[in-house]
Amino acid sequence: MSNTSNLVIFSLSGFSATVNYKVTFFSLTLLCYCLIVVVNVSLILTIILDQNLHKPMYVFLCSLCINGLYGAAGFYPKFVFDLLSDIQVISYTACLLQVFVIYSNSQIDYSILVLMAYDRYVAICRPLEYHSVMSVQRIAVLIGLSWLVPFCSEGMIITLTSILKLCGSHIDKLYCENWSVVKLSCGSTRANDIVGLIVLAFYCAHVLLIVCSYVQLVQSSLKSKEGRRKFTQTCVPHLLCLFNVTAALLFDIMYSRYGSASMPQNLRNFMAIQFLIIPPIINPIIYGLILTRIRNRMIYLCMMAGQRFKSRFKV
Repeated sequence: MSNTSNLVIFSLSGFSATVNYKVTFFSLTLLCYCLIVVVNVSLILTIILDQNLHKPMYVFLCSLCINGLYGAAGFYPKFVFDLLSDIQVISYTACLLQVFVIYSNSQIDYSILVLMAYDRYVAICRPLEYHSVMSVQRIAVLIGLSWLVPFCSEGMIITLTSILKLCGSHIDKLYCENWSVVKLSCGSTRANDIVGLIVLAFYCAHVLLIVCSYVQLVQSSLKSKEGRRKFTQTCVPHLLCLFNVTAALLFDIMYSRYGSASMPQNLRNFMAIQFLIIPPIINPIIYGLILTRIRNRMIYLCMMAGQRFKSRFKV
């Protein structure tokens, strides 16, 4: 295949290790996807239905959960279908679309986590200015940018990948990944490498911004008991989510760039998909358990639903 115009489908070879456990992996994957949908939708509805939660931090959290559903939709339906199929293939267009969704999802995660860190910085370090700084208009703009910038950066990456001349169609993964497609190129990939490094550096800067904000947050929160309470209740879950997303993505980057073919296929598969499984499940659970307002509201809604069910059942 000398160019992209002749390339119709890619074959996904990562499923060779799942042949003997198709039903088991299918069941676990379906359960995992259902869990992601349930925990994220529950948190989204809780925030939407409770007027007391219509505050910047919870709005950002709602956006984070929506992004979790968006990323899961780009991976799980195709993955579940492939688990039961005898041949795992994906069209060229669908492959690029999957790359776009999965990796823009990761970039949006970081963008929202930066906004949440900024929100906590203003709330704890500049409390008197909080309502003027975090106005409704500014929140809308920030959330819009947190989605628009990742879409644009990933769109640029996909555009560069789409013009490459490819000499193969074999992807050694469970899903389409940009670096795996780029490695199939017959010609130079210097532009892809440069843009990829710029995007990577841009999101590494996100982590540095969060770290810098938390250095100031820690210094400020230690000055008062109220500051320590705010830090514990709202910043700890944010740090846990940041660590969760960062560790998951590092696994994927290290595997994609430096993974060895001598590694067991099951281990390679886990390293390839764990950033698509762990963050969208753990993030809403962390916030749902630690943030008192959300936890209490969810317990209340569950109790009300239980009472309505009992009353209807008795009737």
